[in-house]
Amino acid sequence: MARRNAAADPQTEPTWEIAELFPSQGNWSEEEYLSLQTNRLVEFSHGHLEVLPMPTQSHQLLVIALFQWLRSFVKARQLGTVLVAPMRMRLWPGKYREPDILFMLKEHDHRRGEHYWDGADLVMEVISPDDRRRDQVIKRREYAQAGIPEYWIVDPSARQILVLTLSDQAYRVHGEFGEGDQATSVLLPGFAVDVAAVFAEAELE
Repeated sequence: MARRNAAADPQTEPTWEIAELFPSQGNWSEEEYLSLQTNRLVEFSHGHLEVLPMPTQSHQLLVIALFQWLRSFVKARQLGTVLVAPMRMRLWPGKYREPDILFMLKEHDHRRGEHYWDGADLVMEVISPDDRRRDQVIKRREYAQAGIPEYWIVDPSARQILVLTLSDQAYRVHGEFGEGDQATSVLLPGFAVDVAAVFAEAELE
């Protein structure tokens, strides 16, 4: 936790009395993290909170389009449950993420909790332009370590969707799909997304 600045203007100084009600970085417990009430996306990593940037309108439109595409496919076949952030997902004890979209197969319903899921079978992330490394490198490594079978990385700037499938505890590329392509799933045979149509959704409003 930052120290008080004795010379700071009391009119602009942070509300330290409120801040000091919470643990300092590195000292948060899972229970304290799970009890945190906020309208921001907050992830948890071994005692540290990671506050994510607020999503943009185009980001949200992409997430909604992908969610609707996936949910329609899954619901028609009664394959499982699809949710959008905010929904906490525990990768392992002490590590939580909040993917943009997460899916759990019906046979793994026991891993869905009211306050968080234990992993997932498929996750999707729409890359934020101010932190591309988080989704492309860090979460790719973490989701593979957690044993999540499939990971979709949606890149608005490149207008591409990268679909990764788990093989021997690491992700291999199933396909890198651009406009004019249908992005397909390994986990869900028959599920395909028109890449151009998805990115067009972010331009309609």
